[in-house]
Amino acid sequence: MAKSAVKFRDSVAEFDRLRGEIAARRFAPIYLLMGEESYFIDRLQELLADSILNEAERAFNQITVYGKDSDAGQVVNLCRQMPMMGSYQVVILKEAQQLRQIEKLSFYTQNPQPTTILVICHKEKNADRRSAFYKGCAANGVVFESVTPRDYEISAWLEQFIASRGLKIDRKALSMLTDHLGTSIAKIANELEKLTVSMPEGTTRITDVDIETHIGISKDFNNFELCKAVVMRDMNRSLMIADHFARNPKDNPLLVTIIALFGQFRDLFTLNYLQWLTRHKGRPFPSDQELMRILRKPSVYIVGELKQQAALWPNKKVFQILGLLREYDAKSKGLNAGGAPDGELLRELLLKIFLL
Repeated sequence: MAKSAVKFRDSVAEFDRLRGEIAARRFAPIYLLMGEESYFIDRLQELLADSILNEAERAFNQITVYGKDSDAGQVVNLCRQMPMMGSYQVVILKEAQQLRQIEKLSFYTQNPQPTTILVICHKEKNADRRSAFYKGCAANGVVFESVTPRDYEISAWLEQFIASRGLKIDRKALSMLTDHLGTSIAKIANELEKLTVSMPEGTTRITDVDIETHIGISKDFNNFELCKAVVMRDMNRSLMIADHFARNPKDNPLLVTIIALFGQFRDLFTLNYLQWLTRHKGRPFPSDQELMRILRKPSVYIVGELKQQAALWPNKKVFQILGLLREYDAKSKGLNAGGAPDGELLRELLLKIFLL
C-alpha cells in the first residue's frame, strides 16, 4: 500500500474544519475516521455522538457496535433501517479494523441511506485506499486520517491545546511531558485533563512543579535537565542525572534520552554551519524569526539560548558527538551492547562526550 502523503499538520487542520462543520450541523452520510493517532478519532466520534441527535432521540436512533463482535453484513443491515420518530439514525462502528470482511461494507458505502449517518472508527492503521469500501467512503462521505506527530511537531500542538483551556505551560514543563510520554497525543491529553482537574482554581500557568506533583515526573531529573547540563558542560550534574536514570530505568528509557540529546546537538550543528556559511561564503546569517522556522522552535527565546550554546561547541566536536549518539542508539536497541544495562551505557556515553 502506498505511503500516505498526509502530515500531522494536515490532520490538525482537518480536525478543526470538521469540528466547525459538526458545530454548524452540516453532517456527512459517512465518516471514516482512521489512522494511528487515536486522539483525533475519539474526539470526532464523541462530537458526532453528542451532536447529531438530542438525548431523547439517542435512546431510539443511536447504535454503537464493535468490530470484533460484528460482521460487515450486520452493520449494513443496521444502516439500512429507518429512524424511529426522527430525521436520522446514527450507527457508530468502533474498532472497525477488527471487523470481519470489512470490504463488504462497500455495499453500503457506495450507496448510503440518506437517513443514516455511519461513523467508522478505524484505529491503529489506515483502511486500504484501493478498496471499494474506502472509495465509497471518500465519494459519499468524509475520510479523516489521524497522523501521529513527529517529535518536533508535538510541542507546538500541545501549547495550542493548553492555550485552548485558558492556560500556558513553561518550556521545561512541556519538555518533561513530551520526553516522558512520547508523541502519543491521546496519552498526553489524558494526563493533561487529569492535571487541569487537580490544579487549584485560578491557575493560569503549568510549571515543572505541577508536572512533578500531579503526573509524577521529576522536575530535577529528566531529559530537559540532562540536555541543559551537557551543553553547559556540567559533568557532575549530568552524571548525577544519569545515576538517577539508572535507578529508574522504566521511567527513563535510554532510547528517549538519546533522541533528546541528538535533537539538541543537531540544532547546535545547524547553527554552527549557518555561522560557517556567513564567515566563509558571505551568506547573511538568518534572523531569529527565520531560525525559528529552520530549527522548528516555538520562540525567539529558545533560539537565543541555542545560539549561546552553539558557541561552546565547535562543529568538529558536535559531529563526533552525533556519531557517538548514533552508536549508542544502536546499543540501546541491543546491538553490540555487550549486555550492559541502560544506566551503564548512558554514563559511558556522557563520559565520552565530555572527554572529546
